[in-house]
Amino acid sequence: MKRASRGFTLIELLVVIAIIAVLISLLLPAVQSAREASRRIQCKNNLKQLALAVIGYESARKVYPPCGKGENVSPDIYRGPFNPRGGLMLSWVVLVLPYMEENALYRQFDLQRTVFDQPEEPQATQLRSMICPSDETEGRVFIDATLTNGKRLAKGNYAAYASPSHINWADLHPGAFGGNKPHAVKDIVDGTSRTIALSEVRTRANEQDQRGAWAVPWIGSSVLSFDMHPDKNQIYIGRFVAWEDSLGKTQPPNNQGENHDMLYIVPDQAGSQLEMMPADLYESPYRSWLSAAPRSRHPKGVHVAFLDGHVGFLPDSIDEFAMGYLISISDGVTVDTSAFE
Repeated sequence: MKRASRGFTLIELLVVIAIIAVLISLLLPAVQSAREASRRIQCKNNLKQLALAVIGYESARKVYPPCGKGENVSPDIYRGPFNPRGGLMLSWVVLVLPYMEENALYRQFDLQRTVFDQPEEPQATQLRSMICPSDETEGRVFIDATLTNGKRLAKGNYAAYASPSHINWADLHPGAFGGNKPHAVKDIVDGTSRTIALSEVRTRANEQDQRGAWAVPWIGSSVLSFDMHPDKNQIYIGRFVAWEDSLGKTQPPNNQGENHDMLYIVPDQAGSQLEMMPADLYESPYRSWLSAAPRSRHPKGVHVAFLDGHVGFLPDSIDEFAMGYLISISDGVTVDTSAFE
């Protein structure tokens, strides 16, 4: 006599499903962690290659690239001597393209025309070496009828430090990338291994948000500054001395404080807040500071490249004075970078 085959009961099936669900929930964080580790490695490699391109530029020309081809203006109480929204508005990325093995793209740029008057429109090309895989930058562009003359600018995830204070003060209190005044190695008083050159930035899908646009030397696009004000007695003196009144008002990694990224247009302020990328509108002369925070989707900080080419990680909780002095090239203050390796 054949025995009737016994199948799974409903309870047994539910138990098996529950066990599988528990196993998946245990494995998922490990899988996500492994993916993020891989993305961080790629991001660090991108920064390393960009830093080497900057070093290659310096080796060939004996100066580091400026943060961009902007406009010289007369400094006053509100504005510094560098205006990034003037002149040719070609960023440092454009200048180092030959050292990134992007000679063909570099030749498409007419360096006598503004970034918004390029016949071949190379500024619309997205550079894979400028994209952090943890962000969702691929395919994103910056375009505005007024600000860009309707031209599309591709976005990326890396920017250069122009100043520990404001980008428009880059030629008085410089970071690694000057305004209209490029620096030689001798100008890096604290040493290239203790000077932050590049950091990450995040982008938004909103096409009117300028952040990440790599071809233009605007704040949050391809350039950053920290908004650590110099001592009030040092404003027009080259040596940078951090001012205690700036504490709590600077632009540390992934800043959510009172000082937001200052943009030329803020198309969706609520959306910026929800995406943890708060922004305010630049309005000269009363809201004339140009600064923006480095940002990433990596947990608790951002990757940075130092001027000697090595890559580190700055935590969101970094000491403000330490970060200001790591950005400045003219302070004479030595900051231990071992904690950021």
